[in-house]
Amino acid sequence: MARLQSQRDAPNTAREYETIYVLRPNTTNDQVAEVNTKVKTIIESMGGKVIKVDNWGKRRLAYEVAKERKGIYLYWLFLATPGVVEEAERNLRMLDNVIRYLSVRVDENIDLGARPTEIDEASYEKASSTAADEEDMFLSRGGEDERKDDDDDDDDYTDFTAEKAEKAAKAKAAAAAEAEKPAAEPAGDEGKE
Repeated sequence: MARLQSQRDAPNTAREYETIYVLRPNTTNDQVAEVNTKVKTIIESMGGKVIKVDNWGKRRLAYEVAKERKGIYLYWLFLATPGVVEEAERNLRMLDNVIRYLSVRVDENIDLGARPTEIDEASYEKASSTAADEEDMFLSRGGEDERKDDDDDDDDYTDFTAEKAEKAAKAKAAAAAEAEKPAAEPAGDEGKE
C-alpha cells in the first residue's frame, strides 16, 4: 500500500532515509540475513532503492533494552517514499530478534537515477555476518591460568579493603579515646598575679 506523496515532494523524486536497528546479541548470522532480506524486499518492492547496508557488529548498549545489555547494530541508507519507512518499521516491530529501531529522514527531493548504489549481493552477505564482540574475544582468549590470576586480583582487592576498614576502625577508636580524656589545665601565667 503506497502512500500519497507530500505536496512539497517534487515529482519523480524520493526521500533519503537512514534506518538503524538493533538485534538481540545471540542472533545467528542466518537470522541476521533473514531480517536483512525482509527489509530489502520491503524497500525494493515498494519502489525504493537501497544505497548502503552495513553491519556495525555487536556492541554494548547504553542501557538495558528488552533485558539485553548488548546488541547487533545494522545500518541502512536508502531512497524511498514515506510509506516504505512505515511498512519497514511495522515489519521490524513484529520480529522477535529486533529490540530497537530508528529511521531518520536525511534528505528529500532526490532523483532515484542520479544516486548511485554502493551495494551488491556480496554487500548483503557481509552485512549478515557479525564479527565477534571484542569483550567476548577477550574473555574467550584467556585460559584457566589467567582466570586464576584474575581471582588472585580479587583477593588482593578484598585484602586491601579489609585493611582499609581496619585502619578506619582504629582511627575512630583513637578519636573516641581523645574525646573522653578530661581537658588538661592550660599551662600559662594564670596563677602568677
